[in-house]
Amino acid sequence: MLEGLLAGLSTAFTFTNIMMVIGGCLIGTFIGMLPGLGPMSIIAIMIPVAITIGDPSAALILLAGVYYGAVFGGSTSSILINAPGVASTVATSFDGYPLARKGQAGKALTVAAIASFSGGTIGAILLMVFAPALASVALLFHSSEYFALMVVGLSAIAAFAGTGQVSKALLMTFLGLMMATVGEGVLFNAPRFTMGVMDLQSGFGFITLAMAMFALPEAIFLVLDPGRSKTGDGGDSGKIKNLRITREEARKITPVIGRQSLQGFFIGVLPGAGATIASFLGYAVERNIASKEEQEEFGKGSVKGIAAPESANNAACTGSFVPLLTLGIPGSGTTAILLGALIALNVSPGPRLMVDEPQIFWAVIISMYLGNLVLLILNLPLIPYIAKVLAVPRNYLIPFILFFTLMGAYIGQNNATELLLLVGFGICATLFRFADYPLAPLLIGFILGPLLENNFSRAMQLYDGIGFVWERPMTLGLLILAVMLVVLPGYRARRARLRAEGVADGD
Repeated sequence: MLEGLLAGLSTAFTFTNIMMVIGGCLIGTFIGMLPGLGPMSIIAIMIPVAITIGDPSAALILLAGVYYGAVFGGSTSSILINAPGVASTVATSFDGYPLARKGQAGKALTVAAIASFSGGTIGAILLMVFAPALASVALLFHSSEYFALMVVGLSAIAAFAGTGQVSKALLMTFLGLMMATVGEGVLFNAPRFTMGVMDLQSGFGFITLAMAMFALPEAIFLVLDPGRSKTGDGGDSGKIKNLRITREEARKITPVIGRQSLQGFFIGVLPGAGATIASFLGYAVERNIASKEEQEEFGKGSVKGIAAPESANNAACTGSFVPLLTLGIPGSGTTAILLGALIALNVSPGPRLMVDEPQIFWAVIISMYLGNLVLLILNLPLIPYIAKVLAVPRNYLIPFILFFTLMGAYIGQNNATELLLLVGFGICATLFRFADYPLAPLLIGFILGPLLENNFSRAMQLYDGIGFVWERPMTLGLLILAVMLVVLPGYRARRARLRAEGVADGD
């Protein structure tokens, strides 16, 4: 192992591979800011370039740099214009955009940059230390465990609901689950709920729904409320202030980054989980364990609400390389494309990769740390200039948001029907916002719905019923955790109410 690590060090620090790290991070960051062009699309575009390089280690380092660079850059559009560039940065917009509207876009971007760097770095260290052992742990997860994990994700929707909105959040979650059933199901190839429209055969596009839930209503609100484009403190939005975080804010986010880097990494290790689920769970967990006063800040510009999903999604990106490199199993759609690139480069990922070609294995892992360092060095000095997007006059900002929203929806499916769906969903989302319904639970239900259905169907077939619930202890443990996540917030609220009543009565 030591010889392989030394070979990886010498390979990673060649001039060519360092340039690959820098180039991949730059390409991923700037293209990742554009809604619709997520990591999957960017890596698919870059595969021909990677193959022409010839050197497998350099090609994979380039593609890996594009991957975590795109996740890093996706947070920028989420924070500045409420248009998530990447699915895993949707949760970042919940607090990033409100903080930007308060005139603290620089601070929001700084927190995102630090959390992303920390999550990616901790993930790279964990990958280096635990990769072989974690590969065997990942194999213990079967369909029933993945089903239970999705239930845990759905049980955390209370974290995305405001005070007294849990019933509304549940309703929106069920709506998202219903929308996820449109298209062909896992058990039967027959289309469901498509109303005879061929373009709906593959279901609704995630990018279309994300743009409709967040970006398009924001453009409509800018038209209806001109003062919305101004900062919350009444200052000049062109003057970017508060680039630094205070010592108190640093103290707040440090334990959050540590916890969510660990949690995000282990979620990323599980094939099929991915950075999107890690970011939502990270946000939900941090809100649930926060104090009552801090919970009120979530959704209004909390630095914890930015640090949690950013550290979780970057750590999960790194963790997703564990099943890819050690087992040859893609953990997400993006790593599936990377698997195809590896095969095209005549590299066979799997248990023998560490033995047969250790220089490739360790060079990729070491390049991840270098890449996160490059992203931090490149992006922190650019924050004042990136944040000036908010200084764009409203008359120009609205067409800018609409253009990238429409472009993102069209590129996501390459289908003009998506534009009609975007407008329809956008109008519905605007009405939901007027009625004070939370939109995040709908998106969570839509994302987790297919994974929930697919794994439940497979588990039912394998165990000929629901016997897997008590036959597999890990599944039962996860389902108990899900019940606790549902019950605990209500229990804490009841205790707080009883305590308040006791104080009022003079007890």
